[in-house]
Formats: sequence, structure tokens, C-alpha cells
Amino acid sequence: MNLPKNTLIDGKYTVLLFIKNGKNAETYRVKGTDGKLYFLKLFNFAHLHRSAFDANNNLLEIEFLKAIKHPNIVSYKDSGEVIVEDKKYGYLVLDFIAGETLAEHIARESFSTLYDIRQIMLGVLNGLKYLHSLPDPIIHNEIIPQNIMLDLSGDVPQAKIIDFGYARSFHQSTKAYNKEGLNLNYVASECFNNLYSPQSDLFSVGAVLHQLLFGLPPWFKDISRYQASRINIEEAILEERQRPLVLPDIESKFIDYESSILNIVKKAIHNDPEERFQSANEFIQALNGEIEVPDIDTVQRVKSDDQPSSKPKIRKAKGKGFDAIAGMNELKAQLKLDVIDALHNPEEYAKYGVTIPNGMLLYGPPGCGKTFFAKHFAEEVGFNFVLATPSTLKSRYVNATQENIAKMFEEAEKNAPTIIFIDEINELLPNRDSDAHEMSKSAVNEMLAQMDRTGEKGIFIIGATNYPDMIDPAMLRAGRLDKKFYLPPPDFAARKTMFEMYLKNRPLDFGMDYDKLALLTENYVSADIEFLVNETARIALKEKSRITMIQLENTIRTTKPSVPLNELKKFEEIRAKMNSEIIEQKNKRPRVGFI
Repeated sequence: MNLPKNTLIDGKYTVLLFIKNGKNAETYRVKGTDGKLYFLKLFNFAHLHRSAFDANNNLLEIEFLKAIKHPNIVSYKDSGEVIVEDKKYGYLVLDFIAGETLAEHIARESFSTLYDIRQIMLGVLNGLKYLHSLPDPIIHNEIIPQNIMLDLSGDVPQAKIIDFGYARSFHQSTKAYNKEGLNLNYVASECFNNLYSPQSDLFSVGAVLHQLLFGLPPWFKDISRYQASRINIEEAILEERQRPLVLPDIESKFIDYESSILNIVKKAIHNDPEERFQSANEFIQALNGEIEVPDIDTVQRVKSDDQPSSKPKIRKAKGKGFDAIAGMNELKAQLKLDVIDALHNPEEYAKYGVTIPNGMLLYGPPGCGKTFFAKHFAEEVGFNFVLATPSTLKSRYVNATQENIAKMFEEAEKNAPTIIFIDEINELLPNRDSDAHEMSKSAVNEMLAQMDRTGEKGIFIIGATNYPDMIDPAMLRAGRLDKKFYLPPPDFAARKTMFEMYLKNRPLDFGMDYDKLALLTENYVSADIEFLVNETARIALKEKSRITMIQLENTIRTTKPSVPLNELKKFEEIRAKMNSEIIEQKNKRPRVGFI
């Protein structure tokens, strides 16, 4: 059934154009009574698998999208039921995206630079990072080129994840997973046994990345040859994946070739989920060059039953320390006095009755380098270093999260002195007074117990977050995350140094004015500065020219800061509030007398 043009749906949406007819839904471009364009999906309830509904018979796709809001995910507008030709249908209305799918783009033309591919993948991974970090994580289960929309309404294409028809809650029964209709070339091997997880979504991202680089997903099989038997295609794909993955040489295809991209691909699509990236954030860090991914073919792994490879690893922090961080001199000096000297000279501090801090919180707007700063802080101190994320510690199994936290502290104490860095700590330790899941509340209780007198055990905790007000207040009291440091957007000196650093070793025109570049980028975060340089370099590459001041100024002029000014003001308010709380705690004195 294709609705004719001008059909009115629920008195609110007029059909303008039929788009496509899927297995369970038809899609249309419609116009709302507000005059805006929207995308409408019309569901035939009779054709939907029972796993597509929740316990209250609500369509999961609609319920998920109602609760989701992220710039890299299609936005919900409206939903309801409508009767057409005496049959009841469900409809879902989404904001219209002016652009094309990734599949449509690569059918028309391939990407010419790794930079373009990386930006698309980062957009998808940022969307998945949000989905996987929800209190009840959502697994998309169908990350394929057809479900990645490229929004072309701005100056730079923005990737948005669409179509949540196969999405399921991580805590749902595996029986709720329906693979019928999926393109299995993008599906992780464990999904064939109905086991889906954040790592299975990341496999799909790796498969898409492989296709953008080489033209086809890894271990590709022509599914049309096996349409008569689903079992045969699953067996054929699993058998194919037992063979070594052969990656073609891409050096001649991409001018900005980087050998590390091959290591990233191999890690992302590894058949063993424990050997893949353990979180979307880890995948993002690899693509951004923040972490090094070894060649999986040359790494010798040592495992034991009581030490799974997916848990946080302890390693010696080696590197340039604070010398690698541009600017932030005031913060560095404060950390040296309050934390670093105390960690290095505990006996000296003990003479004056000054206790060793248990931990610190780094907070501020996204893109200001909290993870980067923590890594180089560990290098500056020279302690062993553990990088933990909510995805490496949280588990769907009862009590498993608490056990993972306890094991992490146990290993850290064995290898003391150790710094434990927990990224996105608000996802692991949400406010227990909120509507957080009971398992999350148990994780907070376990963390509070483990953090008792950690300074005396040679363990120092660093938490990083964009949302300090969402962390359980007990974690921020004295004896836990004692020190709180705000990482604002880089100041003038830092921005100038960043431009010098990012433009170094690139073909530059004469007349680079780094002072002017720093002046033009007030309120731009660290990630914005890197993007501006990379975007300008891409323009110069296409024009076969050196990078010029005019090109940089034009890029700055057409690129707004990623964090709006009103959001920065909110962070300043949070900073002021937290500073006043710290002063209030310092001024508290025990009362003497009787009541």
C-alpha cells in the first residue's frame, strides 16, 4: 500500500513523496501543519515481529526515539495510530534530514581522504557512545551504510544514525533479538547466537569503515545466493570469518594514508568481542590518535581465567607529562602543589598533618581535553596507570559490576602506586536519588566502599565528566574525590600554542599570524582548534595549495564553536557553585558545647 500524494495522516501530516517500502514499514516525506518537512514511517502492526514491542505492547522503536536526544541521532517529532483502508497502522514522525544516506553517497562517489571517512565514523561513534552510556543501554543492532544519514544542511556533513527497527535494550532477554531481514555481512559473529552488546555495534562500525576503505564489508558474502536458507548463509559467513582477513594496500588510494587505520579496522572487526574496542569512546580515541592500536597480528596475548582481557589494564605511564599540554599553567601549578607533591612526598606532608588526597575530579565542557590532561598527569607523576570506562566496568549481570570495581582496586593496590582514571564517571556513579537503575546504585555503594583511605594504599583516583552535577554527591565529599578542577576552553596562550602545534610539519604559506588565530577563536574548545586546522588542511589539499591565513580565517568564520556560549555559561555556574561548596567545607568548624 503506497499512500497517494496529499493524503492527510491523523489530520496533521500531508504526504508529499513516497520514499521506499521496507519489510515492516513504508516511509514518506510529509509536510506538517506547521509548514515544515518531516520524515514519516508507517508501520503495519500485523507484519511486525513480537520482539518489536515492549511488555506494554508499545513499539520499541518509537519508545526508544522518544527518550533519545543527540546531534548524531535522528530526532523524534511525533507518533500515533491511524486507520487506513479499515486497517490500523502506527506512525512515527522524525525531523527531516536534508541530505543522503551513506549508501547513496558511496554509490555515487567514493571518499578521497581518510579525514572525510574519519569524520563520518566519529559522528556514528559519538551517537553510539550516547546510546551505550544510557542507564539502560540501547544497542542499535543495524549499523549499516543505509542507516547512516549524512546531513548536508551545514557547512560540514554530519552523520546521523537512523532506523531503530532492530534496536533493543541491553538488559532485554536475548530472545527479543530478531535477525530476520538483517544484512549479516555487518553483523558480529556472536549475534548469530542471539548475543548482542555494545561490542557488536562496534563490529558493525568496523565493517562500515572497512567498506569505506576497500569497497566491501570484511569477509563479504553475496547474501542473495543464500536467500532460500538463512542457516546456510550464517554458516557460510562464520566459516569465511575463520580465514585470515586480507586487507588491500590503501596507500595509493588515499593521499593522507595512515598505517594505523589498518590496525584500527582489524581491532574493530575481531571475531572475539573481548579483543575489539570495549567502548565507542575507546574507538573514538583510536581514530583521533589519542591511543595507539597495536597490530593485532603481531601482539602476543597472555590470558588466564581470572584475568579477562576486557578489564582495565595497568601500565606504566611514560611520556612528556605536562610538557605535552599547551597552556593551563595555573592549573598545572595548582595540581603540583595540591596533588603531585603530596603523592611524591607523603612523609613531608604528614609532618604538617596534611593528608594525601584520595582523588580528584576533572570537569568542564566537552572537547576541552579532560582525558588528554589525565593521561599526561599520570605521566607527570610517573605512577602506574589504569584507564577505566563505564563500559569496561558495568555489566548486565547482577553483582558483576561491583566485582569488576573490586578487582580493579585490588589490582591497583598490588601494583601501587597506581592512578585509576575513570572517564565519564557520571555514567558509572549516577546520583542515587535520581531514577538510576538499581544496579547503578549498587555500583556507587561499591565505589564508596573501595575509595575508603585509598591514598594510604598508594591509589589515586581521577574522574572526568562533562556533567559533575549528575554524579552522586557522596563521591564529591571529603575523603573521596577531594580535589575538583575545572577545565575551561583554552585561553589565549593555549589556543596560540595549539595552532602552532597542529600546523607544525604541514605545508604552510608565509605570514601565519598565530596571535590573530588565537584572538579569532575565543570560546572554541581544544577539539574545535584541531578540527579547524584539519578542515583547512583538507581545503588546501583539494586546491593543491599551501595552507594560508585566508583559508584559516575563512574556516573559522564559517565554523561555530561546538559548545554554545549559553552552555559555557552553565559550566561557569557549575564551577562557581562547586567552588562555593569547597569554601564552605573548608570553613566548617566542629562545634564545642552541649545541646
